[in-house]
Amino acid sequence: MSAPSAVGFVPARSGSERVPLKNVRQLAGHPLVAYAIETALQSGVFGRVVVSTDSEEIADVARWYGADVPFLRPGEYATSTSPDIEWLRFTLERLEESYDLFALIRCTNPFRGADAVRRGLDQLLATPEADSLRAIELVKQHPGKTWVLDEDERIMRPLLDQSHLEAAWHAGQYQALPPVYIQNSALEIAWTRVVAETGTREGRVVAPFLTEGYEGFNVDDEDDWERAERLVANGRATLPAVGRPPYSSFS
Repeated sequence: MSAPSAVGFVPARSGSERVPLKNVRQLAGHPLVAYAIETALQSGVFGRVVVSTDSEEIADVARWYGADVPFLRPGEYATSTSPDIEWLRFTLERLEESYDLFALIRCTNPFRGADAVRRGLDQLLATPEADSLRAIELVKQHPGKTWVLDEDERIMRPLLDQSHLEAAWHAGQYQALPPVYIQNSALEIAWTRVVAETGTREGRVVAPFLTEGYEGFNVDDEDDWERAERLVANGRATLPAVGRPPYSSFS
């Protein structure tokens, strides 16, 4: 039986607000989008790596680093509030080929690497009951210790009802609390059928992919960007090797 076909999508809209021009901003000599493209290419699991962008500039950069940009994403699918399902459906419907699976390889996770993609795909294929797989990591701040305030902010109560517990979670040590995981942006893989069948990118049954080390590190704001630079400088995190010179307009 042949392996299912897969396409890798790198979302790279132009309107990043918290880190302006984030996707083409240089980290260690290359734009952030280059590391996502290299991750997808080096994984060796995709029949095609496609960058979805609304920007001609980002499209030129993406092509330089080896990705396909067959068309631009419409502006209405590239706002700060646009759900992924909009551009995803638009893109899948316009590709010349059809694929069994798609993956989202986001620019925000430069330390993820090709091995994570291969592990994730193997895990999804080994979980036939799942519609998709999504990257997660253990929370650092447990939701059992979260509170909400009353209207005048004089009294607070736990966000999660703990009245049935012998000992409230907010009064316990982290190590004694039930493990809780939060999603990160490192990897999403799904069967393409779920887009048409459920109108979502993940479907109804989602498998967990537990990231390791800095694989789940997200660059979401300027503090994250500065930390990413430090991690690279001190060798604590490794970027995918980029096998071509920097895009010429950055020289």
